[in-house]
Amino acid sequence: MTQHKTDFPEFYITASQPCPYLGGRLERKLFTHLTKDKPEFLVDNLLRGGFRRSQNIAYMPYCDNCSACVSVRIVVDEFIPTKSMRRIWKRNQDIESLRLPPEPTSEQYSVFRSYIDARHSDGGMSDMSVLDYSVMVEDTAVDTFITEYRTRPRTEKADPKQSPHLWAVCLSDRLSDGISMVYSFFEPETQSRSFGTYMILEHIEYARTLGLPYVYLGYWINGSRKMDYKTRFQPQEHLSPQGWERIS
Repeated sequence: MTQHKTDFPEFYITASQPCPYLGGRLERKLFTHLTKDKPEFLVDNLLRGGFRRSQNIAYMPYCDNCSACVSVRIVVDEFIPTKSMRRIWKRNQDIESLRLPPEPTSEQYSVFRSYIDARHSDGGMSDMSVLDYSVMVEDTAVDTFITEYRTRPRTEKADPKQSPHLWAVCLSDRLSDGISMVYSFFEPETQSRSFGTYMILEHIEYARTLGLPYVYLGYWINGSRKMDYKTRFQPQEHLSPQGWERIS
């Protein structure tokens, strides 16, 4: 008689539904629940092997006759920013990055709500309440952290009771070989700052200081213009059936 391995993940498949990225196609996902009783190396292997995390669920595309979704990671030590990226970096030198535990705040939710209403009002997150946001941040079984991007105090005499303005937020996971950017958002009126690009650049530098070789960006979707920005960060590796392959 064999003993049931309770620490081994059980996988499930969702029903087909319209793909939110490629019109006329259906999507399905393979997923499993992440719990703190699962071995750390097992969860780490899932997230390094093409699964993405949403709260305590790890998922990956499992679509019929479609392989457009490709896991992407940036090669940190060899990354060289383009001229436009260097301009974005310089433009945001008045911003400081604060690493924090995964604890939601009303200030974060305010930025999140403004971002969703302006950019994704017809998406699956459009009706997320402050409670839903709290669950998104707190419900994690891995080493998760938040990065807040705030205006630097102009003087050393700035009132410590008044936090500098919060412009952007990124929820990320620390993996054994890199940082996985789970979800990021920013004040929509700051388009000139290009915070989406800046947060990726800043995470690359943070991974470099930690000696981690990769920054994971999730899925690049071939044919989706919304995802084209991910291929700008070179060199990078794409996950194929043969494993991670260099793309330059």
